[in-house]
Amino acid sequence: MKIQNPHDKFFKETFSDIEVAKDFIINYLPQEMVELIDLETLVLQKDSFINEKLQEVYSDMLFKVNINKREGYIYFLFEHKSYVSKQTALQLLRYMVEIWEMNIKKEGLGKLPIIIPLVVYHGSEKWNIRNDLGTIIEGYDELTEEIKRYIPNFEYLLYDISRYKDEDIKGQVQLRIMLSILRDIFSDDVNRMKKTILNAARYLVELEDKQTALHYFETYMRYIFSSYQEITENDFREITKDIEKIFIEGSEYAMTLAEMFRREGMEKGIEKGIEKGIEKGETMALTKTAIKLLTKRFGIISDDLKKKLQELDVATLEIIVEDILDMQSIDEINKYLKK
Repeated sequence: MKIQNPHDKFFKETFSDIEVAKDFIINYLPQEMVELIDLETLVLQKDSFINEKLQEVYSDMLFKVNINKREGYIYFLFEHKSYVSKQTALQLLRYMVEIWEMNIKKEGLGKLPIIIPLVVYHGSEKWNIRNDLGTIIEGYDELTEEIKRYIPNFEYLLYDISRYKDEDIKGQVQLRIMLSILRDIFSDDVNRMKKTILNAARYLVELEDKQTALHYFETYMRYIFSSYQEITENDFREITKDIEKIFIEGSEYAMTLAEMFRREGMEKGIEKGIEKGIEKGETMALTKTAIKLLTKRFGIISDDLKKKLQELDVATLEIIVEDILDMQSIDEINKYLKK
């Protein structure tokens, strides 16, 4: 069930729906900017500019669209970590240059297209840095406007979803649910996440196409199950009962997830038990070996020392067994014992 990089998968799976992307642009970009964008020309590009090292931190999506009657781009950078990165503006600049270079290769030499950079953030830490490149250029703010003309700087649009209240979340059903879940995914308040899940079920009931509603529900629940650390099996069972009353179509899927949750817990418990059993067996064997070697080298050892050896972990016992032949006195064993 656990998904590699679930934040990335959830973001891309949701925003790959052009209608969701349009909905976000309409409801969250500045109105004067929206008026310049021809949403009927919005097309998702397959290109990504995130390297492997940063994939656990960022996701990105590039949309081609006409801006002010000319071909341009909207670039989404999604930060799916719990802390703020001061290097975001620099990362954006690097990606924007790559987009321009890609455009030159595809379209040939000419003027560079407009790129509108957006950052979507949902970490638990408040975004407390300015959203411009100048903030990370040392001494930039102390320069005169005349000198600043020669130094690159730009701002990006920032959306700190983790600070959104319910009334701040706008748009159609799918977008509202997505943003609510992203807002709460790092929250340690389980009741808040329960409320978000049940609200999602209520929103989906509004959709006429029940198959589409179920597909959305599966996407949301799969993401929550893979990413939310605070939820327990009992929480899931409570949620499932409530969903049955609200969204009948989704209750069966929720019950399936709850069962998988239970099985996963059992498997983890079995694995842990096996690990403990193996470790206990190793400890006993190493303790016997240590006692045998010490007796052979120094003669009969006390019951007190035997008891202390039995309290040691595998790693310490392995070191003792290796060092016994080099010991000159039984007293040297004391440095390994718990006090």
